[in-house]
Amino acid sequence: MRERSSIADVVGEHIQLRNAGGGNLKGLCPFHDEKSPSFNVTPSRGYWYCFGCAEGGDVITFVRKLEHLTFTDAIERLAQRAGIQLRYEQGGYVPGREHGERSRLIEAHKAAAEFYASLLGEAEAAPGRRFLSERGFERVDAEHFGVGYAPEEWDRLARHLQGRGFTPAELIKGGLARDGRRGPVDRFRGRLVWPIRDITGEVIGFGARKLLEGDDGPKYLNTPESPIYKKGSVLYGIDLAKREISKRSQAVVVEGYTDVMACHLAGVPTAVATCGTSFGEEHIKVLRRLLLDQAEFRGEVVFTFDGDSAGQKAALRAFADEQKFVTQTFVAVQPDGLDPCDLRVKQGDGAVRDLIAGREPLFAFAIRSVISRYELESNEGRLAALDAAAPLVAGIKDPALRGRYAVDLDRWLGFMDERMVMRRIQEVGGRTTGGRPGAPERAPRRAARPRPADPADPVVRIESEALKLAVQRPALMGPEFDALGPQAFTLPEHVAMYELLMTAGGTVAGGPGGREWVDLLLRSTEDEDLRAQATRFAVEPVRSDLEGEERYGIAVLARLAEIAVTRALVQIKAKMERLNPVEQQQDYNRLFGELVALEQQRRVLRERAVGA
Repeated sequence: MRERSSIADVVGEHIQLRNAGGGNLKGLCPFHDEKSPSFNVTPSRGYWYCFGCAEGGDVITFVRKLEHLTFTDAIERLAQRAGIQLRYEQGGYVPGREHGERSRLIEAHKAAAEFYASLLGEAEAAPGRRFLSERGFERVDAEHFGVGYAPEEWDRLARHLQGRGFTPAELIKGGLARDGRRGPVDRFRGRLVWPIRDITGEVIGFGARKLLEGDDGPKYLNTPESPIYKKGSVLYGIDLAKREISKRSQAVVVEGYTDVMACHLAGVPTAVATCGTSFGEEHIKVLRRLLLDQAEFRGEVVFTFDGDSAGQKAALRAFADEQKFVTQTFVAVQPDGLDPCDLRVKQGDGAVRDLIAGREPLFAFAIRSVISRYELESNEGRLAALDAAAPLVAGIKDPALRGRYAVDLDRWLGFMDERMVMRRIQEVGGRTTGGRPGAPERAPRRAARPRPADPADPVVRIESEALKLAVQRPALMGPEFDALGPQAFTLPEHVAMYELLMTAGGTVAGGPGGREWVDLLLRSTEDEDLRAQATRFAVEPVRSDLEGEERYGIAVLARLAEIAVTRALVQIKAKMERLNPVEQQQDYNRLFGELVALEQQRRVLRERAVGA
């Protein structure tokens, strides 16, 4: 079985693997949370090992551990995947024999899906076909997604499956039926049915939509928890979307089955949806493994919500989970409140693609949603909005990102007083951690070392690279680095490091670098935290991915200067937004001139960074 089941293919169905050199593959471990990939696969030997949690084994061990199977069930699962028919000792192969609970339930669901799909073309399924047609779906679309119809009869599916050799106990345990007075009765009746598949494509449950007026059940009814169906980790469409999610480094989370269908058909094949529950931590783990979500900030997750108040509440719930991703998180909301399915019907495929392309960062959307509830024409209204939004900003873990959203909040509210807004946010942060706002902080018994800058933040990464080069290769940076000034850096610890470099004489004094330069830096300060940071920058590898350090140094300097210019552009645009072009024409024209000059400067810096 090991020889017939490629470990790279089996593991690759669950996590994204990338070349790690030497014939090895690497990805994020599915057995513990991690930000950087430590899960390694060696296809030539057929083994895997995680250096993070010290777990390892062969392809059978992987399937057993991932899906909590017995050895026999894992063998059967791999055999089914490879198209191998197993024969059992003590009597040989007997069709229908109960060889493993999971395998039996999977087989029953596969048979149920085929049964439902076969009925969609029957006369009794006309309401279901009409439902699909009204939402822009054709018969071929229904076949692609496996959509079917559950008949109104009480036990038609149960009788069909029992005729195929499945027991009433299996149907009830799998959630396909429930116990009735005279035997099992179908769970889904008179409904349009979507098969819900796991990441490998196996049917593990169903979602059913009410069609008939006489049906007093909920609009959508889902399979209950079962040995094979765990709604907290299931994502509808993941089997169809997984390869595109990995390829595009993007996942789009929508709210319903028809939204997934609409997105895929409109050219957004990375769409998935939760099944009868809100988006949660287990869903995050599934997407992180496919996105290879790590410190490089390579991917993105886009949530789509309705434009109504319920949709805004959903976005705020997602806000709490956002920081469990390293990947960037966005929200896409249609202004008129249309979901992707309705949008496709009314405006076409292009509108669905435009909806996703027009995504907005989740933090920005959540903060804007809060302040939109307040009247911003008066000081009282703006202050109330500030107090309501401050906890959201204070809750952003990344200090650099928190600072930037504090600036945005000040601009959105129109105070033009960043210090006051930042102070308010800090006061709220003090309350949320148990401190007393306005009270002097007690000196800690021992000074705590600052946490290292978050390498996932692109701005922080560039600042770190520039400082590392100034410590390790000062001659590469030279007078241009020295002329940047402390305002080119956003993190306080980076500003302090820049000022230490200047205190020691700047990069000109550093010459070729080396131990003597680092010793000079360490002698130039008595601050232990700053000395520790200088030491870290002296030994931490530079992220150079270009041929030649000189070109890399030029690119880093240009990028750092471009970021500083971009910040200046944002500030000028914010000032212009507060001016009346007619009544304050002179000030407006002056700022416009500065804006044009800075745009030109940024263009030059970008070209320099790319051409270095």
